[in-house]
Amino acid sequence: MNLRQLQQFVTLVETLNVHRAAEILHMAQPPLSVSIRRLEEELGGKLFTRTSSGVIPTPLAHTMLPDAYAAIHHAQQCKLKAQEALVGLGGLLRIGFIGTATYALLPRLIPELRSHFPQVEMELMEMTSLEILEGLRARHLDLGFLRFPVLDSKELTMTPLERDDFVLAVPSHSALASAPGQRIDLAQAARENFILYPQQRVPSLCAMAHLRCQMSGFTPHVVQEAMQVHTILSLVASGIGVALVAGVAKQHAMPGVVCLELSDTPAQFCVGLAVAVASQQRLNLADRVLAHVLQHHQTAEMAQRCRPA
Repeated sequence: MNLRQLQQFVTLVETLNVHRAAEILHMAQPPLSVSIRRLEEELGGKLFTRTSSGVIPTPLAHTMLPDAYAAIHHAQQCKLKAQEALVGLGGLLRIGFIGTATYALLPRLIPELRSHFPQVEMELMEMTSLEILEGLRARHLDLGFLRFPVLDSKELTMTPLERDDFVLAVPSHSALASAPGQRIDLAQAARENFILYPQQRVPSLCAMAHLRCQMSGFTPHVVQEAMQVHTILSLVASGIGVALVAGVAKQHAMPGVVCLELSDTPAQFCVGLAVAVASQQRLNLADRVLAHVLQHHQTAEMAQRCRPA
């Protein structure tokens, strides 16, 4: 049994005439009769009773008809979905994102994508930047929003969207929290205990935090590791230490935490949020969404940085 036979069966039920059904199906009458007979042989029962004026569906045909309609409909939907995916108008888009992307970017972006791409089904997964990189390479993800720079971006196309320099999260009861204008040189925190990212889980961010401290002339004394920003801020609030976190966290700092801007950040030191896709063999849908993201969510500074020479 195949879809062609099911379509022939349904057409014959609707017309009740082999000659008329053959015309609609653009085929000769004898091949249609042979095809229906083979379908009956496969099922082990008669689908039609032949009369001088046409055919009459049997109870077996009436039993089979709803599922035949459903099979044909699902096949048509399958073809439509495939065509939409090929041209980038529909399909499944698997998106990986880091936690800080939920502070500002995703609340703006997701409603836009649902509006611009109504046929797209989005699967959203919170991950570390390392997990996003691995997911894109393994083709388990189609698009990723992650922290940049990264240590290894081979096989991927990664484009910075917005700059988001580190801020220093400190306990609100600490002496540092009273810094004028809530701005300090990071060197002033050289003697503090630091909460840092685990090197094995978020190697790029860990390396960038260490590098930022070294640029201010010290190596951080790490007393605790944590991966998620809200966990880090909770540890800071408890007085365990201070931490370098993404600047966007300043807008969502919890009670007991003050986020200080760093006045001594070198101009060449730049961290932020980027969008990444596989460099090859990616969906047309991913290209369309990527173009939308770059058009509407890449800052002018990052667009200038990424412009080809």
